[in-house]
Amino acid sequence: MDAAAIREELDHPVIDADGHIIEFIPAIRDLIAADAGTALADTFQAMSTAAATARRGLSNDQRRSNGMSRTGWWGVPTRNTLDRATAMLPRLLYNRLDEIGIDVALLYPTVGLTVMAVDNTELRRALARACNRYYAEAYEKYSDRLLPVGVIPTYDPDEAIAELEYATKELGLRGFLFGGLVLRYAPGHEGDRAARWVDGLGLDSMHDYDPLWQKCAELNVSPTFHSTGIGFGSRVSPTNYVANHIGNFAAGTEAVLRSLFFGGVMSRFPELRFAFLEGGVAWGCNLLSDICGHFEKRNVDDIRHYDPANLDRALLESLVADYGDPMFTDRADRLSETLSFLSDPNEEVDTIDEWKLSGINSKADIVKIFTDQCFFGCEADDPMNAIAFNEDINPDGSRLRAMFASDIGHWDVPDFTGVLPEAWELIEDELVTRDQFSDFMFGNVARLFTGTNPDFFNGTAVESQVRQLLANET
Repeated sequence: MDAAAIREELDHPVIDADGHIIEFIPAIRDLIAADAGTALADTFQAMSTAAATARRGLSNDQRRSNGMSRTGWWGVPTRNTLDRATAMLPRLLYNRLDEIGIDVALLYPTVGLTVMAVDNTELRRALARACNRYYAEAYEKYSDRLLPVGVIPTYDPDEAIAELEYATKELGLRGFLFGGLVLRYAPGHEGDRAARWVDGLGLDSMHDYDPLWQKCAELNVSPTFHSTGIGFGSRVSPTNYVANHIGNFAAGTEAVLRSLFFGGVMSRFPELRFAFLEGGVAWGCNLLSDICGHFEKRNVDDIRHYDPANLDRALLESLVADYGDPMFTDRADRLSETLSFLSDPNEEVDTIDEWKLSGINSKADIVKIFTDQCFFGCEADDPMNAIAFNEDINPDGSRLRAMFASDIGHWDVPDFTGVLPEAWELIEDELVTRDQFSDFMFGNVARLFTGTNPDFFNGTAVESQVRQLLANET
């Protein structure tokens, strides 16, 4: 079925949680020049092609020593020139939405994604400001159906708060992409890309980001993350982008969610809703299950099951004597040498409760955070999206908030008109029910943004349907 035929079948709108625009770089450059000067604009222009040119002529050893992973290349449509233009030109995208089968699209950046990884503070701030002005100005006339999100770099909370306030109060942007992972240099290794650690803005962060989350609550902003896993861990191949790319958004956003969760951000700000984009939802189901399993065995009470003080030394010695072969009995007088392995009796008392910061006191607390506050952006062609709705598998019969997130504009989508038919395969293959499909294509993305801002969709083509959805749930 094509998009038009599918739309005839639906009794609900379609909201795209994560389409992508391809920014017009000359306009971005001119905005930087106007606000921050031509020198910084020239630096941006050079940066826009630096990733490709920097690796040319270098051996793999040189790339490794410079901490250079192979990142995206040939990543936007070309043969399908209409789609290439559609991702760049707001009016063309607006005019094609019915053809694509989408009522309202949340639009995420491409150039703007790079803001999150710019170490140069002056350039980072100028680029974020220019991008946000670009999104607000270029899409203003089309805001009933196209909602671009602003970019908020998070190298430090003060910088993030300043840009968030400007983008909401001065530019009128509603949705925002936050830098979820900050790769920070280890002390004494500044400039060494191979010696960086991952700051997820929650647990063990360099800064206290609570003022930023508080500002989000004040401004009715749902933080969304589109974090990459390329450039650290196991995704550092200097030669193969595909090897680096597979699973990278799941890995990156999983790191953000874990950091926020164990840092207690969700517990301290229950009014906020958080979205983790482009990695699908299967990793979220796995993480929920894994956290629940760890809590059941390593919560502050049950961890005592492994307390060295609870070992019955006399019983252990008798068991060694009764059942030990000579390899063991001949060394029974050295039993103490083995007992401290992974069982240190001098563990610091104040580190025993690893759930304290999270604010978690029960499995139900964990499930509530994952089902009420966490939302997961899923590309249309991923059959694993159905796992979000599988109450037989997920802990406590839960459903996770999976959202249709087309990724139009990037190489993942060779034909914009194919995303709705790909999503419809969930119905054709009987992987989800019609009600679950409605949540996937409409309800969950509406809940993400109205959970912190009930008026988020005011003035859009889906305003009345969103209001009816909220009314039905009160």
